[in-house]
Amino acid sequence: MQNMSSKTILITGATSGIGLATAKQSLKLGHKVIITGRNQEKLDQVSKELGVKSYLADSADLTQIAELGKALQNDGVVLDGVVLNAGVFYPTSFEAATPENFDETIAINTKGPFFTLQALLPSLAATSSVVFTSSIVVYKGFAGCSVYAASKAAFESTIRVLNVELADRGVRINTFRPGITATDIHSKAGMSDEQQQETYDSLKSTPLGRELHPEDHVGTILYLLDEASSALRNAVIDVDGGFTL
Repeated sequence: MQNMSSKTILITGATSGIGLATAKQSLKLGHKVIITGRNQEKLDQVSKELGVKSYLADSADLTQIAELGKALQNDGVVLDGVVLNAGVFYPTSFEAATPENFDETIAINTKGPFFTLQALLPSLAATSSVVFTSSIVVYKGFAGCSVYAASKAAFESTIRVLNVELADRGVRINTFRPGITATDIHSKAGMSDEQQQETYDSLKSTPLGRELHPEDHVGTILYLLDEASSALRNAVIDVDGGFTL
């Protein structure tokens, strides 16, 4: 990442998991990092721990998203990179899915990044990179993931259009798809410790031979933010440890 110096990067949903790991590594590399989260107490805790500026922004709350955009402008922030990482996973079978479950997932995983990026446009540098955290569920079928898969696939399709519409602004957008990763998204989804461990143990048969961890994804995200990937538009990088081979 030798080209990537003195960057200002905003990471949504950075109080845990992949977002937090990316924030930590970015700071180690000397970049200025700004984080968002939807829980003020947790956001304050992580912000203090990392020594970074933070903004409360629930991806399901359009008012908070709009306020985030205005606050960045008022603070004179110019963003070189954005990681649209905030997301939720509420597993449910197709038969049991409810309109409420569908709407909440789409609101956070699709509508959230759509309007977050829109709100951030005035603060983006003349040449900037946006990275979207998607998932291998876009093309790999998992029981209970129909709504989640739809929410991620929908924004991936949107990215194709945005790369065309925002080209004149110097904005480029790419995607990375993490495989099964050991983060608290699984416990938040209602999986017990035993269920999570069973899932991770099943990954011993993959080429990587283990479950993924947030740190396994940081290099990919930083590459997509880096000038080394400046020719990429709508690129998708799968980071699944060989799970889908």
